Amino acid sequence: MSDSTTLVPAGTWNADASHSSVNFSVRHLGIAKLRGKFGEFSGSLTSDGTTTTGAGSIAVASISTGDEGRDHHLHGEEFFNAAVHTAIEYSIASVEAHGDTFHVNGEITINGITKPLSLEAAHGGTGIDPWGNERVGVDLRGHISRKDFGMTFDADNALVSDKVAIELDFSLVKAA
Repeated sequence: MSDSTTLVPAGTWNADASHSSVNFSVRHLGIAKLRGKFGEFSGSLTSDGTTTTGAGSIAVASISTGDEGRDHHLHGEEFFNAAVHTAIEYSIASVEAHGDTFHVNGEITINGITKPLSLEAAHGGTGIDPWGNERVGVDLRGHISRKDFGMTFDADNALVSDKVAIELDFSLVKAA
């Protein structure tokens, strides 16, 4: 249980990519989860103690599902069209407290298409690392529809579900 009434304390907080992860999962053939991750990303949150805003970027080319052929297919026009759209962007407009959880409201842009996206967030705790840096943990969960972002492969969803689960786990470091 979180004792925080804000997602992050006042200040600017930057994602520590070596201690954070950007993951997704999708149903394959409607029966099993296929998991993947993005290895290159950045993000930051800024809070004045009551209002939190922020933004993040994910390098599309850094996708990894454990299968090189599938990863190459995901770079193509039927999915992310990585040659044209090199990044997934997310901007945070507001954060609302709901008991021990938070709703992070913003917009995500994939394939040049921008849609609203609300993520459920949990405050993971705060602390000081061995080097004296203030840290906060934030875990975000949500879903998107592939179709909403022009991902045309398997339009009837027989092989790959339209619903994609998003799991973001961040260790954020307070900027000096």
